[in-house]
Amino acid sequence: MKVVHWKWMVGLLTLCSGLAGAAESYRDNADARALVEELVAERGMERDSLLALLSEAQRQESILEAIARPAEKVKPWHEYREIFLTERREREGRAFMQAHRQTLARAEAETGVPAELIAAIIGVETYYGRITGSYRVIDALATLAFDYPRRSAFFSKELKHFLILTAEQDVDPLSLKGSYAGAMGYGQFMPSSYRSYAVDFDGDGHTDIWNNPVDAIGSVANYFKAHGWRPGEAVVVPAAVTDAAPEAWFNAGLVPERIIAEFAKVGIRPRQAVDPDAKATAMKFELEDGYEYWLGLHNFYVITRYNHSAMYAMSVHQLAQRLAAGGDAQ
Repeated sequence: MKVVHWKWMVGLLTLCSGLAGAAESYRDNADARALVEELVAERGMERDSLLALLSEAQRQESILEAIARPAEKVKPWHEYREIFLTERREREGRAFMQAHRQTLARAEAETGVPAELIAAIIGVETYYGRITGSYRVIDALATLAFDYPRRSAFFSKELKHFLILTAEQDVDPLSLKGSYAGAMGYGQFMPSSYRSYAVDFDGDGHTDIWNNPVDAIGSVANYFKAHGWRPGEAVVVPAAVTDAAPEAWFNAGLVPERIIAEFAKVGIRPRQAVDPDAKATAMKFELEDGYEYWLGLHNFYVITRYNHSAMYAMSVHQLAQRLAAGGDAQ
């Protein structure tokens, strides 16, 4: 059993001693107290310290409204891509790559993940670390863990990881901010991903993707390596489609399940040379006038492991192409 604690908690314990009876305190929530007991038993963490933290966590109605809001109409591809494939994001991306060229080169050399893809992920997620979220992470995770029953199991797990993570790193959990769902840092890692895939890429003894772009770059690269990125392989290939192509084969899922040769037999043919035995998934993206068709390969699927959306993955890929080409790739 690994014992972890926060060195800075002594003052907070004193500050929070009068909050135990507060009506809205998560310290009195039965599920919260159960989580505390798990951490005490499994990790040797201090019960009073954890209860003091939960006394400080604040329920955020705006988070509940955001996550419960009915899904907005999905933007068509020609609108969605305009959010990310902008001149400003390309310009700032090239500046980011120039500023961190040595770190990106080392990350690519050690993991096989292209420097431009690492930069594109950080660019899409947080505008290269400039916009990382305004909610306190502990508020977001506690609110969703204890006041959003539909996904309470997932967010309770993430809150548990967050408390362990901040104790291991000796970071004040009340100081960290992120998205309304609790995603953090340059690459918007959830706490479980942080603990699983973040790395101390500059070797200073701390794994910090909140403020350290070197660790953030290494961590994004490590995430893709861990999820099976294949160096040197293509991501997608454009497809030519005949009228005979079965509609049901498009956008049927993110996992590549059929081989290229099977698609070709039914009228979904790659427009570039590709291994006929490679597995792919067929996609159609809506343009202002018609559609464009693609075959997503294994590396495309790996990008969707970061965010389970084909349009997200295509945006990241095309931004990466533009960064690599100095903004000229289409």
